[in-house]
Amino acid sequence: MREEHLLTLEEAIRKFTALPGPTMRLTNRGVLKQGMWADVVVFDPDAIRDVATFEKPNQLAIGMSYVLVNGVPVIAEGKMTDALPGSVVRGPVIAL
Repeated sequence: MREEHLLTLEEAIRKFTALPGPTMRLTNRGVLKQGMWADVVVFDPDAIRDVATFEKPNQLAIGMSYVLVNGVPVIAEGKMTDALPGSVVRGPVIAL
């Protein structure tokens, strides 16, 4: 999708970060602000690419330097750590 230039990098980051919180009525997620839960990803926008396949789905993306979940590194210097600080975040139940 990056090659098709459908979104700017800034638009893509907003859609993956700031937009889902309010959409799912999660008021404490989605932006870096004191008192809020935050996950942070440090990546090289020119190098990042997904290498996972159907045969090997658990491959780390290339170009991902650090991933912090609730402030704890789960990827550091491009390698997985053994940390598991996250939990499932569920939005409100919406009756149909």
